[in-house]
Amino acid sequence: MSPFAGSDPAANALLTIDLGALVANWRTLAGQLAGGGQCAAVVKADAYGTGAARVGPALAAAGCRVFFVAQLAEAEALKPLLPEGCEVWVLGGPLPGTVERFLAAGVAPVLNTPWQIALWRDEAPPGSPCALHVDTGMSRLGLEPAELEALLADASAPLAALAPRHLISHLVSAEDPAASVNRAQLELFDRLLAATRRVVPDIAGCLANSSGIFLGPKAHHALARPGVALYGANPTPDQPNPMRPVVRLDAKILQVRHVDAPRTVGYGATHRVAGPTRLATVGVGYADGYPRVLSSRAHGLVAGQVVPLVGRVSMDLATFDVTGVPAEALVPGAPLTLLGGQDADGVAVPETSLDHVAEQAGTIAYEILTSLGRRYARRYIDP
Repeated sequence: MSPFAGSDPAANALLTIDLGALVANWRTLAGQLAGGGQCAAVVKADAYGTGAARVGPALAAAGCRVFFVAQLAEAEALKPLLPEGCEVWVLGGPLPGTVERFLAAGVAPVLNTPWQIALWRDEAPPGSPCALHVDTGMSRLGLEPAELEALLADASAPLAALAPRHLISHLVSAEDPAASVNRAQLELFDRLLAATRRVVPDIAGCLANSSGIFLGPKAHHALARPGVALYGANPTPDQPNPMRPVVRLDAKILQVRHVDAPRTVGYGATHRVAGPTRLATVGVGYADGYPRVLSSRAHGLVAGQVVPLVGRVSMDLATFDVTGVPAEALVPGAPLTLLGGQDADGVAVPETSLDHVAEQAGTIAYEILTSLGRRYARRYIDP
């Protein structure tokens, strides 16, 4: 059966999102946690491009109760879709004029700066849920360690009255277990967590991201917050991927043509055919989040055969050399898989894996996922 069966016939491509695989990935990550640590889920940027409105409820049904997003509007959209008792935390914290919206939505901020702490203390009712973010090496958001220590020592504005639920930090190089910065961050975070617990005894630590979970129990603390691994990216780049693929992108062949030398393909004539060649063009380009830098680098999968992309990716189109593919597999509308392809036995084809496509594009899986186009038809496979 065609993968396009039941989808919008006007769409040039279909993005399939396997929620069962995503839930399995969450369970795999949760199973790695030592000592009963809780596993949250990061669903910012519309669940890394896969659709938070579907991903959030699927994870909640599997038992996830803590979710992280980047911005308040994301939290406001997600919270009503989750069962009662689920928590949604906003990593960017409150901006002036937003505290009432946090309270009305029933979502909680991660406080990154002294002024955010003061804003929440002054405008939110006592005991309103919040978390603290301390920077242990990323140099982005978060309190400097000295700022946290000063707040802990300040009796005039005690953190104890604020009662933060979590102390959060973010690992710099968790994907590289040998990186010395990992140990330095773990030691600093543990020291700051111990100091904070002398003032706020019940505060929970939250440090490990996707790769951080695989650094071992010292990185786990009470709450881990994986993101990209949920969506199928490899959190252990030097080892086989323990995650299941979640996304698959199939494009429809729009045209097949035969050319011969000295013909060229695409803008700039960057690819010249060496002899009789069959070309298939699909309706996906950089406007759909398929990066232009993949030009003459990427591969697709059609009729079980890996085929190279030739010439430049343009705004709406990409062209593949399908010379060795049987003609009967190349009818208009036939599928050519760009991302997440599998062979006849259901084994992932490495050339179309999320991480390989990202590597060929000179980027990371996060960017490929969050760039997934709005013009795709979408299909969700329920758990």
